[in-house]
Amino acid sequence: MSTMFVLQGNTMDPHMGPHFKIPSASLSIFDTLSVIFWAPVYDRVIVPYSRKFTGKERGFTQLQRMGIGLVISIFAMVAAGILEVIRLAIVKRNNYYEVEYIPMTIFWQIPQYFLVGCAEVFTFIGQLEFFYDQAPDAMRSLCSALSLTTVALGNYLSTLLVTLVTKLTTQNGKLGWIPENLNRGHLDYFYWLLAILSLLNFFVFLWIAKCYTYKKATGFAH
Repeated sequence: MSTMFVLQGNTMDPHMGPHFKIPSASLSIFDTLSVIFWAPVYDRVIVPYSRKFTGKERGFTQLQRMGIGLVISIFAMVAAGILEVIRLAIVKRNNYYEVEYIPMTIFWQIPQYFLVGCAEVFTFIGQLEFFYDQAPDAMRSLCSALSLTTVALGNYLSTLLVTLVTKLTTQNGKLGWIPENLNRGHLDYFYWLLAILSLLNFFVFLWIAKCYTYKKATGFAH
């Protein structure tokens, strides 16, 4: 989100009115707004409604909540990919390959940011609850901190993935999927790759979650 979404936004029209331009990186505010929106909606609407069907106090187990977040993150990548397909179609149709901003407002990126925020509400909060709830009593703080290392590891893996994709797609003198001029690239292919990897990750998560046995919660206040 902090790299490819921004690069994608850099190619789109950032104008708000005749004199003001919004930096593409600032659209991450919609991720924050999404979290602010979904956190109370989850707590006040989704949990009471789902509790009627699951019979669980929190509506979903922590692993179910994380799984829902992973599914939503797949849709975020799909939304970004669809937007890029549309953007590249406009570029090709109008020969906008060397244009700084194509005539397509940057605010079309809002849905993908909004979906990422929704995924974070389910995944990250569920993850923190899981680490705190299921850790040995003497290791709760440590395990909660360890859960945050997944973000750091994810950033390293993201860098590795971009490096591999760039190296493989630029062989034999090709521009690759993510060239300096995205109008001549295929960032949409990269989003499809992320969606596929996210789907595979979800199936691995399901397999591991199915094998997991919860311990009885003793001290977590919802």
